[in-house]
Amino acid sequence: MATILATSRSFGDGSRDLVGDLERAGHTVLRGPSDHGLDTLREALAGADAWIAGTGPVTAEHLDAAPRLRVVARYGVGTEAVDVAAATARGIRVTNTPGANSDAVADHAVALMLAALRSIAHGDRQVRRGDWRAVRGRELGALTVGIVGFGRIGRGVARRLGGFGSRIVATDPMLTDEQVRDGGAEPLDLAAMARECDLITLHAPGGQTLVDVGWLAGVARPLVLVNTARADLVDEAALAEALRDGRIAAFAADTLAGDTAGTASSLLADDLADRVTVTPHLGAQTVEAVDGMGSIAVANALAALEGIAPPNPVNDPDPAALAARRREEQA
Repeated sequence: MATILATSRSFGDGSRDLVGDLERAGHTVLRGPSDHGLDTLREALAGADAWIAGTGPVTAEHLDAAPRLRVVARYGVGTEAVDVAAATARGIRVTNTPGANSDAVADHAVALMLAALRSIAHGDRQVRRGDWRAVRGRELGALTVGIVGFGRIGRGVARRLGGFGSRIVATDPMLTDEQVRDGGAEPLDLAAMARECDLITLHAPGGQTLVDVGWLAGVARPLVLVNTARADLVDEAALAEALRDGRIAAFAADTLAGDTAGTASSLLADDLADRVTVTPHLGAQTVEAVDGMGSIAVANALAALEGIAPPNPVNDPDPAALAARRREEQA
């Protein structure tokens, strides 16, 4: 029986009692903080056979503190916070949960579009102050919407927008124009989107800045921008200035630089409150997505512990590396 460390805040919080299922099967489940502070986790890592990891970093130092660890099962899709090379070198499997939260995030992206176009949050604050003056908005179906990143979530957004009647354009460096068309969008590059789109929604992987000073300079008319992907896709200081000078009409996001420390973001300035709407990482927080991510992460972890290929591998470590590491620990 295994000791499984779970550091995702929402693991087991859906309709399925995943922790209870694991414990009834004889496994021990330890909970840890989602920020993965090494000092806090060190004791738990020392005895962990599997780690269902949240969004915090998984570094070589974390892995060195876990001599029994056989698998890091990311609770989510992104693995940029995991040192996959270090895990591979140590014979440790890394897995993720692709597709489990795609519908939830696509729903949330459309919700943020509507919130920005119709000033939902700003209107609510007005009414609570006794101010019932109407703010004029835009209809989603009358707009050209650009989707940046046309994977599962981007294509899900396109399907939803089809019901509104929007013109949908998309870009993704991993796809051909034919594949973009098959997903229900017209191919259009990012620079052209700045000239042609009324609204752009970001679904690209992190590690790159797409909305920067240069790109913002090419925006042809007041644009609504939505980001439910990664904060580093956006130069927040440059975007704040573009909001102030009217090149960007509104911004709605589920993430900011620094994540939960995002209170320092220039986009949260008081003078931008009527044009900026931010939610606290709600994109994947549905009962269905939590159940899906948890179930897939557990399946990946248990498969790796049983020595069989997990359903959703990210790396392909040499089992001999883990065996050698264990011998060194025991020497």
